[in-house]
Amino acid sequence: MSTGNRHYHSLSMDDTLQKNKARQQRSKWIVIGSLVAIAALIAIGVGVGVSVAKNNKGGSSTSSSGSGSSGSGSNSGSGSGSGNGPAQTDPNDPSTFVKDPKLHKSFYGMAYTPEGSLLPNCGNNLANVIKDIQLLSQLTTRVRLYGADCNQSALVLEAIKQTKVDMQVFLGNYVLPTEKDAYTRQRDVIKNAITTYGTDHIAGVTVGNEFMLKCALPHENGATDPNGAVGLKGSAILRADIDDTRKMLADMKLDKTIPVGNSDAGSFFSTAVLSSLIMVYLSNVHAWFANTTAQAAAGWVTKFFDETNVQPAALLSNKPKMYIAETGWPTKSSDAGNANNGASDASEANLQIFLDTFVCQANQNNIPYFFFEFFDEQWKDAQFGGVEGWWGLFHANRTLKGVTIPDCASP
Repeated sequence: MSTGNRHYHSLSMDDTLQKNKARQQRSKWIVIGSLVAIAALIAIGVGVGVSVAKNNKGGSSTSSSGSGSSGSGSNSGSGSGSGNGPAQTDPNDPSTFVKDPKLHKSFYGMAYTPEGSLLPNCGNNLANVIKDIQLLSQLTTRVRLYGADCNQSALVLEAIKQTKVDMQVFLGNYVLPTEKDAYTRQRDVIKNAITTYGTDHIAGVTVGNEFMLKCALPHENGATDPNGAVGLKGSAILRADIDDTRKMLADMKLDKTIPVGNSDAGSFFSTAVLSSLIMVYLSNVHAWFANTTAQAAAGWVTKFFDETNVQPAALLSNKPKMYIAETGWPTKSSDAGNANNGASDASEANLQIFLDTFVCQANQNNIPYFFFEFFDEQWKDAQFGGVEGWWGLFHANRTLKGVTIPDCASP
């Protein structure tokens, strides 16, 4: 998300392609480690090891001031959520958490990254991830991660194990064009997590998040066409990493086929990436950035996703399954200039409108989506301002905002 005030002029599909390109300053995981190259910092992501998750059962260490995201992610910052979470009838058994009657398992999926999952701090911990999974499991049976640094794959799988909830996870590898070690580092951590926890709770693996939008194109003379010459160079990087991930999983001889795919902005539909034998593609579709009203947002998201992503993907020989990777509505802005998108305010009232008009309707229409997002991300607000840190259903301290969760069956 860029931090400037954006007043768009039209709701047309073509115009929207240009609006989404303006999101190049968006911070979704842009700080995941693109500036982290020295060996000591790289070692943090790998050296923590899968064993940390097991050895920290019931741990209560405070998270650092860094918080990971998405997108791809969803996390609070500064350890602000450390003291909140469901009560447990047995304090030593996370599976005995008390359900909140205000929460309903109505969402197809939720975008999530554990608090403190950014290099170099890696301040995440199992105790907080358990609290998150206890809450998330009352909203959905699916979560997607954006990257694997700071041992987050193992932490989430361990939390699912301890809470004994019905939850599937899309693991993520956040690819950086300028740091090849970022891919291999995360690939190895993902492999270790799968080796330790098996495949029962793994729905897929995404390689790359907004790679074409933020990484491959803007760095080369301001290129904007994901299917142009510069876009093809970026897609070649992704295709190589996707192929390598598929080979890694095949060599593991697992008990099921784990789908491998990619995630990017909905308007950056790369035919070269989608035709690379991937099985899934996750597309970010945000009505806020298209100058829609809150009342029209749900219909806009559905139409854009179908026309710009689903229909073109159906023409490809591999026919990847299409998901909405992110969709939601911000609840505030840290500055007045970004408090309105030109049509509607960032507010809890408008988030409620989007919840009421999108969630159950998307479920009924069998549209697979990951709602953006679980809770507010304070690190984004501190670094980028505007609406950047305020997309959560929950505040950063894991308390529900002033909204009513829809009550309907999810696919």
